[in-house]
Amino acid sequence: MKVVMIGAGYVGLVSGACFAEFGASVTCVDVVQEKIDALKNGVMPIYEPGLDQLVKKNVDAGRLHFSTALVEEVPEADIIFIAVGTPTRRGDGHADLTYVYDAAKQIGQHLKGYTVIVNKSTVPVGTARQVSRLISEANPDAEFSVASNPEFLREGAAIGDFMRPDRVVLGVEDDRAESILRELYRPINLIEAPILATNWESAELTKYAANAFLATKISFINEISNLCEAVGADVHDVAKGMGLDGRIGKKFLHPGPGYGGSCFPKDTLALIRIAQENDVPSRIIESVVEVNAAQKARMVKKIRTVLGNVSGKTIAILGLTFKPETDDMRDSPSLSIIPPLLDKGAIIKAHDPKGVKEAKHELPDSVQYVDDINDAISGADALVIMTEWNEYRSLNLASIKETMRGNAFIDLRNVYERKAVEAAGFEYAAVGR
Repeated sequence: MKVVMIGAGYVGLVSGACFAEFGASVTCVDVVQEKIDALKNGVMPIYEPGLDQLVKKNVDAGRLHFSTALVEEVPEADIIFIAVGTPTRRGDGHADLTYVYDAAKQIGQHLKGYTVIVNKSTVPVGTARQVSRLISEANPDAEFSVASNPEFLREGAAIGDFMRPDRVVLGVEDDRAESILRELYRPINLIEAPILATNWESAELTKYAANAFLATKISFINEISNLCEAVGADVHDVAKGMGLDGRIGKKFLHPGPGYGGSCFPKDTLALIRIAQENDVPSRIIESVVEVNAAQKARMVKKIRTVLGNVSGKTIAILGLTFKPETDDMRDSPSLSIIPPLLDKGAIIKAHDPKGVKEAKHELPDSVQYVDDINDAISGADALVIMTEWNEYRSLNLASIKETMRGNAFIDLRNVYERKAVEAAGFEYAAVGR
């Protein structure tokens, strides 16, 4: 089976490599020549654990290829995935579908023989119908089907999520397209992963609804964490008590500085816009977005409360990305927390195992970046754990206490236990504890 993946970004590259691992012949197409050249040389445009090895394995096996020549690849394809970016349009929450629609028009111009065109990008309800219309307008004689196949990949665990999914959702309008896509996904039958076939609109909405619900759990537990601080409760115990209820589950009940990344912020805003356009209230999702913004602001207040006047004080920031095992800085809490501290005169020394390159494009130039954790901590008045990378989970508390100037230990991910930190001579602040 010949698969063409339009877009060699996060979703396209991971999906393409995994389909190649399934045995398909895959070509990832991208308009950025530098990216394609780098991939041909084994250089990944993103950090994702295990991706470089998976790509190399399938390139060496002759199943995975990279190209900028869409016109050459489309006529030979059995299935074409559209996996381009759908960023939020600045200011209005709408998903920008420019790249999706441009891809659809180009596909239509070069189709030859029956082909299944699949939206893999996260797109608003109604996009599959628009893609079908655009292809038909570009090529009235084209024989094709359109499908929606949303991705549910977690950054840092994307390969495992693809190979061992909780579910695969197929939005299809005809049996032929469904049959071809089921054949493509046949290797997951070995683990009995469910495949849900539904219509276009249901598949498109499932992606947004799933992400919005997970974001809701995060904002909910963050609100509960604030209440815990006020009444003297421990949010970890509260979350455990909730999570042991099978109807609720323990996942995503982890308090912290708020959610970020490429999906939750963008998808919650897009879902609100979809609801508004259809005159349907979305008060819960609107509150989720508001709570998340307030939580990030609350973290700034927490740091300033511990330190008092931050002007001239050095703060060691451990972790910049929105979560561990990724270099993604999109909507990371650090982007909302660090600038207000700088504005108040704080000196920021930051460390992150993978995110520094991207952080330099997103954060003010006055941030000082270091390659060694100890260099960030040495002489600092406060230490702030912003992202729960494994490197930060086993710090030698006694040693860092000796190298720090101050004694503020601000744990925004609740990695450490209060007793242990205070026993080492720190003033400890956490979230909801």
